[in-house]
Amino acid sequence: MTVLLKKIKEALMSVLPVAAIVVLLNMTPLVHFTGLEIGVFLVSAVFLILGIGLFSMGADMAMTPMGDYTGAGLTKSKKLLLLVGVCFLMGLLITVAEPDLTVLAGQVKDVLNGTLLIVAVGVGVGIFLVLSVIKMVFHKPLSSMLLYFYMILFALAALVVAVGNGDFLPMAFDSGGVTTGPITVPFIMALGVGIAASIGGKDVGENSFGLIAMCSVGPILAVMLLGATVDGEIAYQVPDYAIENGLGLALVEKILHTLKEVGIALGLIVAFFVILQITVLKLPGKKLGQIAVGIAYTFFGLVIFLTAVSVGFMPIGYKLGTELAALHPAILVAAGFILGMVVVLAEPAVHVLNKQVEDITSGGVSKKSMMLALSIGVGISLALSMLRIYFDFSILFYVIPGYLISLGLSFFVPGIYTAIAFDSGGVASGPLTSGFILPLAIGACCALQGEGKVLADGFGIVAMVAMTPLITIQLLGFRAVVQKKVRDRIAMKRILTADDEQIIRFM
Repeated sequence: MTVLLKKIKEALMSVLPVAAIVVLLNMTPLVHFTGLEIGVFLVSAVFLILGIGLFSMGADMAMTPMGDYTGAGLTKSKKLLLLVGVCFLMGLLITVAEPDLTVLAGQVKDVLNGTLLIVAVGVGVGIFLVLSVIKMVFHKPLSSMLLYFYMILFALAALVVAVGNGDFLPMAFDSGGVTTGPITVPFIMALGVGIAASIGGKDVGENSFGLIAMCSVGPILAVMLLGATVDGEIAYQVPDYAIENGLGLALVEKILHTLKEVGIALGLIVAFFVILQITVLKLPGKKLGQIAVGIAYTFFGLVIFLTAVSVGFMPIGYKLGTELAALHPAILVAAGFILGMVVVLAEPAVHVLNKQVEDITSGGVSKKSMMLALSIGVGISLALSMLRIYFDFSILFYVIPGYLISLGLSFFVPGIYTAIAFDSGGVASGPLTSGFILPLAIGACCALQGEGKVLADGFGIVAMVAMTPLITIQLLGFRAVVQKKVRDRIAMKRILTADDEQIIRFM
């Protein structure tokens, strides 16, 4: 119970800034929410805190150990085909069950068959999870692989634009963020840690990260391939975000729907783990009991979290976007920056990432420095996204130079920073980004450009949230490299300028 209270306290510190900003804005002439809207939002914030606390507890007790044991057990079996086959099926099935992906598929059901989209994205994740494992087994550098696949990605983007389906691009880039959701991230990250620890080698720290980075590329490529084949105009229907739609019987239906989605997603992971437990792992009963309790915490935490986001945060985000857009553009951009800095604090998977980074680097990259880098990166991404909505230009003007800068930095910083940075991009764009920030962007786009431009301008904000941490965290690594060189140079200068007498006395 003491640990749970600590987790809830941490969640309170994460959600409080978001709630405070909304309440403070409501006290100004800038925006106006009804009493019902503020009341539902604040109640949802309370449940959001509880959900994050339970999820964080469950991730520590179940999701992370399950991934760690699975990666280590499969690697120790020394059967590469078994490892590759299990990783492909795991990537496919877990992605198919990811709730955020189902929401994305629902946005384009008039243009693409939802099942086709989900399966295609799942295959993309499965293939790239396999490539990630092969990279780890054969100790291939992550930066070179990312550079190669992003070059393919940009070539596909040019093809999609050439066939007249450029509006598909923001959604394609968004898909890379939504498929690495709160259920899959702790499991896949721990899977990488377990495999890396079993393989060993001097690059074990770098090898522990990078799976999320690679798995984020597969969905983008898959959706772009589908976009290149779409014939006709792409339609998008803006949802009705009225807060009344989540109350009464609608709330019961929403809870039941969330229970089903989370149950399927967790059920697939548990089913895989049970099969591996019987055939390969054979863990003692005490550890299995702890994992079972952790799964229960994870299940109820995610149900509470996702329901709170859907009922209270999505409607407020949409209305906030429409009202801020009616003001001066500078206010919209500044609000985007501030909201971006605080919203990332409330993403549940971010806390899992930061803890694992601090553990793997033995405190070399602290949770505080990681969170600061992520907050600044996400804040910048939201500010830039608000500018794009206002001026109505293609997302390619951001993602091409952004990824080129981040890939270029990867050749000048330690490999572990590159792996952490690209993992952070997928983790930062979690359910609160798609459940609060994306509706805010859609609301701003509807107010400034009209509903017809939502797919082209409103979408893409998740992709921006996933991209900017790549640069900020690698800059953190670049600073560390520069500081080390400066310290070494100063130390060498002192040695060279010291006279013999000083050296003899020292010895």
